[in-house]
Amino acid sequence: MADCLIEFEQDEDFAAWRAIDDVVMGGVSRSTLQRHAPGIASFTGIVSLDRGGGFASVRTQPRAWATADVVSFVLRCRGDGRQYKFTVRVDDGFDGVQYQARFAPPPDEWTTVVIPVAAFAASFRGRPVPGAQPLEPAQIRQLGLMIGDKQPGPFELLIDWIGAARA
Repeated sequence: MADCLIEFEQDEDFAAWRAIDDVVMGGVSRSTLQRHAPGIASFTGIVSLDRGGGFASVRTQPRAWATADVVSFVLRCRGDGRQYKFTVRVDDGFDGVQYQARFAPPPDEWTTVVIPVAAFAASFRGRPVPGAQPLEPAQIRQLGLMIGDKQPGPFELLIDWIGAARA
C-alpha cells in the first residue's frame, strides 16, 4: 500500500504546481494542472512542435517530501493513450538535472501505475546525464509531470492521487 503524498482535495494541492513548458526555449506548447472534479486533477494542454518546441510540464514548488525510504512512486490516473513522464528534482532550482521515468496509462481507464525508484534516469534539458548518481529519494524536493513524446496536439492526464510505496 502506498502512502499518499498528494490527494488533490484542497486548493493548496493545486496552488503548489506551476507550468514549465517549452516556452522557456522559444516553443509554444502550454499546460496546466487544474481541478477536473472533486479530488481529481487534470494535467492538460497542447504540445506543439513549432519553433523547436515539443514538451509541456508541471511541477510542484520545492518542499521537503517524506520520501526517505521510498522504493517506488504510485499514481492513480487515467490516460489518453499518450506517454508521460513522472519527474523529480533533488534541488530547489528552476533549471538543472531532473530524474524522469516514463509511464503510459491506458486510455479512458483508471489504473494504478507503479514506478520504481530504480526506473528514474537523470536528465538535463531532455538529454541523459552520463555518470549521474542514482536517484536518492531522501533528497527529493520537487515532483512533476511531463509530456514530451514528439506528438503534437492536445493531451489530458487525470490524476486521483500520487503516493509513495516504502520498503
